[in-house]
Amino acid sequence: MRIRSVQELDDVAFDKLGGLVPVVAQHVRTGEVLMLAYADRTALERTLETGELWLWSRSREELWHKGSTSGNTQRLVALHTDCDSDAVLALVEPSGPACHTGDWTCFGAMPTLPALAEVLESRSERMPDGSYTTRLLSDLNLRTKKLGEEAVELATACALGDAGRAVEEAADLLYHALVACRAVGVTTAEVLGVLEARLER
Repeated sequence: MRIRSVQELDDVAFDKLGGLVPVVAQHVRTGEVLMLAYADRTALERTLETGELWLWSRSREELWHKGSTSGNTQRLVALHTDCDSDAVLALVEPSGPACHTGDWTCFGAMPTLPALAEVLESRSERMPDGSYTTRLLSDLNLRTKKLGEEAVELATACALGDAGRAVEEAADLLYHALVACRAVGVTTAEVLGVLEARLER
């Protein structure tokens, strides 16, 4: 169930854990699970009121505005309960790393697209010699040529009904498209954001 108002918190089962519920923070665009924490009713009320994630620190026994010290806040996009109303999913847009260690997530794992985006970002900043991505980022002609080639190869595989080849060509096209976008300053997260908006159409 989506929680849109403070009144809807009446349906959350805070009593099961002595006034707290687990909160999973998930990146709204990439699907990355960023962190697991806990919240009481007041924390979720403040989350809804301010549009940023508030939690309950069990170690300090106090309300905690995520990112108030580090600046790595998490903007709330949507709040949902699970089927038993005893756990909360916070779909957020992070402004920096989620983990207190400085890692992007508290779990270290990263879905494929965000991991690829991180590689592209790293290559665009360091431009290491010998990297194919570096060659693409450095050469507009090569970049656009490969983008066109991969699109044609995918179209051909689909036209021929060759599922195995279509999978390979789709992966190639996606990679080359994201590199081409990165070269003009467009991030993978921005592309995913447009796709997310189109889901509602």
